[in-house]
Amino acid sequence: MTIEPYPEDRPRTATVRSRLVLEVASELAGVEGWEPKQALVRMRAQGAAEWGVSLFASDAASVIEDVVSGEVDVAIVNPATAVGPAIRGLPPFSGVADLRAIATIPSHDQLGLAVAESTGIESVDDLRGEHSPMRISLRGGRPDHSVHMVLHHVFEAIGAPLDDLVARGDTIHMDDGIPHREPRRGLVLGGEREMVCDEGVYNWVPMAVEAGFRFLPIPEDALQALEGMGYRRSAIERERYSVLPADVATLDFSGFMLYTRADAPDGGVDAICRAMLARRDRIPWQGGPTLPLERMVTDAEDAPVPIPLHPAAERVWREAGLL
Repeated sequence: MTIEPYPEDRPRTATVRSRLVLEVASELAGVEGWEPKQALVRMRAQGAAEWGVSLFASDAASVIEDVVSGEVDVAIVNPATAVGPAIRGLPPFSGVADLRAIATIPSHDQLGLAVAESTGIESVDDLRGEHSPMRISLRGGRPDHSVHMVLHHVFEAIGAPLDDLVARGDTIHMDDGIPHREPRRGLVLGGEREMVCDEGVYNWVPMAVEAGFRFLPIPEDALQALEGMGYRRSAIERERYSVLPADVATLDFSGFMLYTRADAPDGGVDAICRAMLARRDRIPWQGGPTLPLERMVTDAEDAPVPIPLHPAAERVWREAGLL
C-alpha cells in the first residue's frame, strides 16, 4: 500500500485534534439523555503554558465574577438584564463590573409568581400580611441559576423577603426541574405546593392556572425599584395566554446574552463575531436552525442588549450590515 503525500493545504495537526474534540462535544450536546450539556471551551497556542481564551456556555449570573476576574473571557447570561445589578455593584456582586455585550440569542420569557387560589392571596399585599403557611416551590438542582438572584431581588422589592416569609411560617422547597416537568409538576398538581416561582412561564402558565393558581402582578413601586437595579418590566399577556383573566405585570426574563469585559482585546472579540457570522447556519436557537443575528444585536424585545456593545463587536456588526 502506497501512502500518498498529504495535500499542501491540509489542516494543521492542532486543528484536526481540536475540531475532533469540538465536533464530538457539539454532537453530544444535542443527544437526548446526555446530561452534561454545558460547555467550557478553553483554547491556547499549541504548547503554550497558559490558556489564551476561555468561552463558557453558562447562563448563571454568578459567572460574571469569573469574567471580571479574567478566568473566563466570554460567557452567556440569562436573562440578559441579570447584568444590571453587576454593573451597578449591587449584591450579590462584590464590585462594579465593567462589561460589554457581543450579542443576545433571542428567548422571549418572563418571571412568574403563582399562588394557589385556596390560599386566599390575591396580591403581594396579601403576601406581606398574615396568611396560612405556604409551601413555596423554587428551582432546585441549580443553586447558581440566575432565577434565584432575580427572585431574591423581587421579594425584597415587594417588601416580602423570603427569609421573612420563612420566619412567619412559610417553607421553601428546592424542587428539581421546571414546573411543567416531573417531579415538580406532580408536586404542584398534587396540591403539595401553594406557591410556585420561576421563569420559563411559556411552559407552565396554562398548567398552573388549570391547577387553581393565580399569577401575582408585581406592583408599580416595586417595578420601579427593580428597574433602578437594571431589570426591565414586562407582562405575562392574556393575548398570549387565554387562561389568564388579565395581563400580569412582572419582570422580563428574555435573552441569552454573550458578554465580555470592557477591556477585552479587540482581536479576540472581532474573531468571535466573525466566527458567529461564518457558522450562523450551524447554530440552532429556540426559534429555528439559524442564528437570527439581525435581531441579536439591536436590543430586540426577545433579545435585550442592556449594556453597550464591545467596540470590536459593534464594528463587525456594522460592517455586516446588521446595525
